[in-house]
Amino acid sequence: MNPVRVSIPSFRSENNSLEKGYTVFKVDVLVNGRLHSVEKRYSEFHTLHKMLKKSIKPPEIPSKHVRNWVPKVLEQRRQGLELYLQTIIMENEVLPKIFLDFLNIRHFPSMPKTESCGSFDSESDELCKLTHQPVLLFLRDPYLLPSAHGASLSTGNKNVFSNVVIEGVVHGVFCSDLQLR
Repeated sequence: MNPVRVSIPSFRSENNSLEKGYTVFKVDVLVNGRLHSVEKRYSEFHTLHKMLKKSIKPPEIPSKHVRNWVPKVLEQRRQGLELYLQTIIMENEVLPKIFLDFLNIRHFPSMPKTESCGSFDSESDELCKLTHQPVLLFLRDPYLLPSAHGASLSTGNKNVFSNVVIEGVVHGVFCSDLQLR
């Protein structure tokens, strides 16, 4: 399964008093199970196409010159643009940054789309190391005060109530056999 999937489920026509009408295409982007949408005009697809030509050989883009307001023609353009985006994803092992920016995909690792971390390929292991952060584990909570200085109620030298919240957090975050002292 590809980590990036795109579809163009719909489009709408916009009329603006400052410029002639235009069509906006809704692009649904599914990345690692998360869905978001971006809206793009045909002119933005055309600009993307020109920029992609500098780094890859993109597929053909639907014709720029059509009668914009005919619904059947707009539907054909929608289908063509959807196929255009899907073909770029299928034909390129590494998706260009300009393409990821166009789809509003942030912090996407620049590794081949078909590889995942943990494969037996040593190159893939190197790439995975760059995408993970180290985790620190404390044997004791560095912010936990000894019970004599804590917020629990005490009568004389003996605690009447223990701090259940702190004990629960310490127990849940750290190992189950660690005892609060």
